[in-house]
Amino acid sequence: MEQFICENVYVPLRLGPSHRSEMLSQILFGEKYIILDKSGSWMKIESLFDRYTGWLDMQHLQHSEDNDKYDSHVLNRSLLCYKTDKTKLVLEAGCEIYNPDFENKTFTIGNNMYNTCPDFNNRYVTTKNTLADSSMKFINSPYIWGGRIPSGIDCSGFTQLIYKIHGITIPRDSWKQSETGENISFIEETLPGDLVFFDNSRGIISHVGMIISRGLIIHASGRVRIDTIDHHGIFKPEIGRYSHHLRTIRRIIT
Repeated sequence: MEQFICENVYVPLRLGPSHRSEMLSQILFGEKYIILDKSGSWMKIESLFDRYTGWLDMQHLQHSEDNDKYDSHVLNRSLLCYKTDKTKLVLEAGCEIYNPDFENKTFTIGNNMYNTCPDFNNRYVTTKNTLADSSMKFINSPYIWGGRIPSGIDCSGFTQLIYKIHGITIPRDSWKQSETGENISFIEETLPGDLVFFDNSRGIISHVGMIISRGLIIHASGRVRIDTIDHHGIFKPEIGRYSHHLRTIRRIIT
């Protein structure tokens, strides 16, 4: 089965083959996928990063056949680059690049070479930060349902992004993330990087955030923000009550 690499900053991944259909997620620059089905100008694909499936509009898609023999490198910050036609592209954290040449300021995607900004170096694709430190870089990023990049991100896209930057793949949806790692019984036992999950009135997990220190959680809710958390859930001072009710805690890194 043929594999392709996305060359858009992102492409919406929809529930069905229509622009009216819900955006479930996104395929990011440098991510690979396979084609499962086609319908008119749409194709159903499966992401090789998180095995998520959905429909892409082929008219919005730029991609290359996957002939890369190199491992991908995940960006931890925005990167200004230029295509072969000299047009500009600004990649975001979570996008992937291949064969980075920090001396000549280039990288490749398939057979295409991209030139980058003069300060391109290995700090764009490596980090010595903790998970908590990395998450703080995206404070105030706006919330968008189905988003996976800092210019618009949802709650599980945010936690997935932080772990991706640190070389760890976790599922796309919050309820699947809640099945990953080991269970932590009490909020007092949490460590920075632990994921905390919340359910709705029907008992279905519908939200996730990450502990950054004892009693503090970072999460995407309206925007990426920090709130206090206890054994009841997340307390938002501007509304004077708990906005999310604690369901379970998972530790991905032991």
